[in-house]
Amino acid sequence: MPILPPEPDCHPVNLLDLQATREEKWWLFYTRSRQEKQLMRRLRDLDVKYYAPQIPQRKRSPAGRVRTTYAPLFNNYVFMCGLEEDRYKAVCTGCIVKYEPITETEQFIVDLKQIHRLVNTGAALTVESRIEAGESVRVRSGAFSGYEGIVIRRDQETRLLVSVQFMDQGVSVKLEDCQLESIT
Repeated sequence: MPILPPEPDCHPVNLLDLQATREEKWWLFYTRSRQEKQLMRRLRDLDVKYYAPQIPQRKRSPAGRVRTTYAPLFNNYVFMCGLEEDRYKAVCTGCIVKYEPITETEQFIVDLKQIHRLVNTGAALTVESRIEAGESVRVRSGAFSGYEGIVIRRDQETRLLVSVQFMDQGVSVKLEDCQLESIT
């Protein structure tokens, strides 16, 4: 199967440089698993402004060929700029699990511009989480909302450990970092 060319990660191309983006509302969309590109295609068709940085990943096929694919820098996240009507159109695509408004727009745009410049340098980038292994956290959303525990990491996934202290045993569940908040 042929590898597809990279999807445009920003619509319109100069979105981050437009003055209107500072005045319009920004939204953070959490997509269904592996639906970021599908959502970007649909938003482009609806002419809704979005940004979802992608980075090249080089992998060797079983036949030995090196293939370059373009993967989202932030798995399951797409940023949208627009009106409430645009947010509604985006949610109606069926690709979005949940969404949140972004309140600190000025700083957010500055951060996105920095990420955009970094991606365009072509350097190898890695997403770093703000929640560290061993940190006490509370689950903010989802089926486990309200649970508290300690974050452990195994094989590139974030796991929450809920333990019974006097037995030195517990259970763990896989969660996304966006569902957790630090307990300080």
